[in-house]
Amino acid sequence: MCYNCGCGMPNNDMGNPKNITNKTFEEASKAMEQTVKESKKNAQELLGKVLAAKKQSKDRNWKPE
Repeated sequence: MCYNCGCGMPNNDMGNPKNITNKTFEEASKAMEQTVKESKKNAQELLGKVLAAKKQSKDRNWKPE
């Protein structure tokens, strides 16, 4: 869906390569020597924590509880 727009098409970047797609996860998983599934699970877990956080920070070492 480009994961960030909500269109429901995970391989379509909607003409903008900055949108998050399955290709994004493929590249990220290679960078961390993980499977694509591991990368998606890690992203899902972190997104849940970030969305639940009372405050968010742009500090590069910020870690939601």
